[in-house]
Amino acid sequence: MPHYTDIAIIGGGLAGSITAGMLGRAGIAAILVDPHEIYPPDFRIEKISGAEQIGRFRRTGTADKALHRATLAAENWIARFGYVLDRAPVHQYGILYDALVAAVREEIPDSVLRIVGKAVAITLSDDRQSVMLSNGETISARLVVLANGLNVGLRHQLGITRTITSPAHSISVGFDLEPVGRPAFPFPAMTYFQERASARVPYVTLFPIGERMRANLFAYREVDDPWLRSIRHKPVETLDAALPGLRRITGDYAVTGEVKVRPADLVVNSGTRMPGVVLVGDAFCTTCPVTGTGSDKLFTDVERLCNVHIPRWLATDGMSEGKIAAFYDDPLKTACDAWSLDKAWRFREVSTGTGPYWLAQRWARFAFSLGRGLRHRIASRETNSRSPDERSDIRGLTQGS
Repeated sequence: MPHYTDIAIIGGGLAGSITAGMLGRAGIAAILVDPHEIYPPDFRIEKISGAEQIGRFRRTGTADKALHRATLAAENWIARFGYVLDRAPVHQYGILYDALVAAVREEIPDSVLRIVGKAVAITLSDDRQSVMLSNGETISARLVVLANGLNVGLRHQLGITRTITSPAHSISVGFDLEPVGRPAFPFPAMTYFQERASARVPYVTLFPIGERMRANLFAYREVDDPWLRSIRHKPVETLDAALPGLRRITGDYAVTGEVKVRPADLVVNSGTRMPGVVLVGDAFCTTCPVTGTGSDKLFTDVERLCNVHIPRWLATDGMSEGKIAAFYDDPLKTACDAWSLDKAWRFREVSTGTGPYWLAQRWARFAFSLGRGLRHRIASRETNSRSPDERSDIRGLTQGS
């Protein structure tokens, strides 16, 4: 006998798990299908930062456990050319991707059936959809949510066309950093920007996860560039060559543990508008990890789908292509997708461009960070010059705003 439900969610990474949690909390019948009972380590999202991004996560209603278990950094140093330009107040949470998914999965109510398995085929109609699983079981659902990231098998089977618009648009490198000769680094977190465009390394961000200092380094390189072999096997020497002023702030350091390298293509899918199935997150289109907007896009997708569109779709019979189109045309979703894609291209251009315009852009960003840092230092001195009671009043007003 098949499993009957309203929503079948294929893929139990971050997008699928948030979707399952949101639908379950809303009392909507759902089944989550993923090959992994416990999500394995994966080099993907490792940091959630900024009021807007955190706000998008919180609007899904599944953020509490994840943010509680993440490591908060309340200040992030901005640096370039071996100098600290700003010590910016932030809300920045560091957490490994598998731990993030595990925390979100704990937010999924027991009413959501979780099946450890793999979806191998989907048959669509205007009414109910049939999902065949690798264990021989089937699911009958009104709607299938494809949240299976970069896995392309089901999309090909459905006739969805995948187009890589920018192969290896960027390269992400992840590793742990330890101070040598000192117990800790002098900064709570730091973003160190490039010193020259020819290095093709826009920045490295350092942030705590538990007791570890995690590093995410980004590069614009081809997948066969010898630099990638160098960063894997000689990470300290390669990092020193790309960002020679970094050591002035960090002091001597060592790279510990595995160096993980992940190329990121920019991918769009066409032919997605069909009855009974909707794509979210990377399954719909990818973005560039350098800009950090992939999380915004994912949170926006699932929040709009679960809070707005699925309740409307379930209120009437059928699951036609016309219904599904409302999600893809959602103005908040389309605006977030466009913003994310624009940032992917512009950040690459401003980081690697060699003409006068791009050089001016980089110096303008340098001046902006320097000026903001000066304002923060002046504000800090003014606050510290006040009496303890006045400082307490200011903190109370700030926290309440």
